[in-house]
Amino acid sequence: MNNILQRLLIVIAAGLIMSSCHKIEVTPNSLYTEDVFPKTDAEFQSVLGTIYTSLRGHYSLAYWFAQELSSDEAILPVYGGNWFDGQGYIQLHRHDWNKDHGWITTVWNDANSIAGLCNQTMYIFKNAPEGESKNTAIAELKTLRAYAYWELLDMFGNVPLDTIYPSPGVQAKATRAEVYNFVVSELQTALPFLKTTTGSTTYGKVTAWMANALLAKIYLNAEVYAGTAKYNECIAACDAIISSGNFAVEPRVSYLSQFYPTNGPAFKEFIFAIPYDPSTDNGYLYHARYDLNRNLGIKYRYSGSTPGSYSFSQIILNQTTGNGLINARPSGPRATLSSFYNSYFRNDAGDIRKDQWLVGNQFWSDGSPMMVRTTKKGYDQFYTGADGGDAYTYQLYIDSVIRARQTLVSIDLGNDEIAWNMGIRNIKFLPDVNSSSRNQSNDAPIFRYSDILLMKAEAILRGGAATSGHTPLSLVNMVRSNRTTSTPWTSVTLDDLYAERAREFTWECWRRNDMIRFGKYENAYGFKSNADTYRRIFPIPTQAMNTNPKLVQNPGY
Repeated sequence: MNNILQRLLIVIAAGLIMSSCHKIEVTPNSLYTEDVFPKTDAEFQSVLGTIYTSLRGHYSLAYWFAQELSSDEAILPVYGGNWFDGQGYIQLHRHDWNKDHGWITTVWNDANSIAGLCNQTMYIFKNAPEGESKNTAIAELKTLRAYAYWELLDMFGNVPLDTIYPSPGVQAKATRAEVYNFVVSELQTALPFLKTTTGSTTYGKVTAWMANALLAKIYLNAEVYAGTAKYNECIAACDAIISSGNFAVEPRVSYLSQFYPTNGPAFKEFIFAIPYDPSTDNGYLYHARYDLNRNLGIKYRYSGSTPGSYSFSQIILNQTTGNGLINARPSGPRATLSSFYNSYFRNDAGDIRKDQWLVGNQFWSDGSPMMVRTTKKGYDQFYTGADGGDAYTYQLYIDSVIRARQTLVSIDLGNDEIAWNMGIRNIKFLPDVNSSSRNQSNDAPIFRYSDILLMKAEAILRGGAATSGHTPLSLVNMVRSNRTTSTPWTSVTLDDLYAERAREFTWECWRRNDMIRFGKYENAYGFKSNADTYRRIFPIPTQAMNTNPKLVQNPGY
């Protein structure tokens, strides 16, 4: 990095420190001189990298837990006290979280920090030389800030709009409709200046297509956010992307590949994705750590696991040494509910999306059964026979049904082989065989072209005007024809579309958003029976309330 950028990043860091301490009386103008400002596109982009890095660290952890574990799509139980973590994961599943919930607090802090960093960077850029590079950089910043505020309005409803740097002080909450209008306005203002090129040069960066995708998502949810339907506006934003010709639905043969560690700009379906790299020190994709059954490390080469020179038929799992065997075990606490899997995946053998799930007897790649060695007591902690310490070998079986065998309140399954083998596992984001750590290089898509087609179909079904000869049925079949060998649908309802979105976007952080829009969020599922409607938005964290006395807690909390 050249000296100009080094000094500029030091200035940004200084601004972050001052902002976090609320020393609003400090005026940072004297820190800046003309030789600090970026001038070229590359220099602007280098500075913006700090914000993209913040988004990467946020998306795959706190944001994922808040969006997915509060839905019917994912659950993270307790295993003999392991992963209890103050009931944080279980509270999300049961819908009984409170204002001190750790992950909810982290999501709030993350999104506000991204917005704040955008404010500070725009302040620094204001005196940079005028030109296309500056206009594009500021448009990117406005879009990234709009994205952060979209997360906040989606998850927390009424939130403070803090868009000035240096900050004039803590702000009162704006209404959800006001935040919605701000986000829409920011995106519309930014769009003319955003890049329209696709491919490796803009991969993982804000473009006009990303801004239109975010607009489409916001318009589709406008009735939830602001009380007024905006389905025609959603369709127009979708059409801007469709008519560009820059994107396509991945064919059936490469649907799963687009989520693998080798994914990237070559896949035509990605509109905006977060790139991950296991060699970086900030922001990891940990899916294999959470999703793989603990006995599957060797098969999927988790964290450098290897069967050594064994043939698969000779491997007995739970051994950690011998003939080059390395058995790194993932944590494996995360699963899906059998009701979710059975509702959306069980009955269509020709749907490639079914292959993202692991359930039932497990086999090596050559068809040999995966055998696990333990003791009778190790297999079943409640075994009472005198021979509990005797060796016991069984074929690995992933049970679709999750049962609380210790305490129902904490959904504690126990701490034995039976417990750890409960719950269907997801390998959509396939483990990275080239990573020697738990970090993966799978890029995570936020917006995909299939979502654009399904959003347009939904908007028409909900009353929007059809365009370009598209119908909800034709749009849905554009996606399904690339996913399943089953015959095309001949009709489609909103419930059909809801189910199709479940199949298409599993593990991609859209389920909570979909459940609320379709009126399903209060349904009973798994161990959850709470039907409180106020939980469609999360509470303002206690930490934020203590910092900002102008905040008012969301209803119900």
